[in-house]
Amino acid sequence: MDKSTVIQHLKLLLEEKMSVSWNAMEAAQESANDQGKSSMGDKYETSRSMGQLDRNMHARQFEQARQERLVLERVSASEASQRVAVGSLLETTAGWFFVAVSLGSVKINEETVLAVSSSSPVGASLLGKEARSKFDFMKKQHEILRLY
Repeated sequence: MDKSTVIQHLKLLLEEKMSVSWNAMEAAQESANDQGKSSMGDKYETSRSMGQLDRNMHARQFEQARQERLVLERVSASEASQRVAVGSLLETTAGWFFVAVSLGSVKINEETVLAVSSSSPVGASLLGKEARSKFDFMKKQHEILRLY
């Protein structure tokens, strides 16, 4: 597994999430604007308000994906550390982990990588550990085999 391939794949996933969120946000805004053009009264004011809430939800999703993309921009694909930190790719007895952004299980070149945030429970438990260290995941103890 190549760290730069993982980073590139995750960036593409985040860009796709950003695009979907942006398009949904614009569609919700247009819908809310269209609802406001009617003079039917309270029913349309409620619809407009719901459209605005929907737009705000998509705006938050867009911003979260944008922030995660910024985290990936700061990760060095060539830098390997002796201890797990943000940007570490780990080979473990439980599979591959990438500690940076929370995207869950991602299939990359026939391998599954679990992309976790450093603030997630498993990410926090991995921070600072070295190769051959043990960690708990899914109620089982596993070992870090290698760090990239």
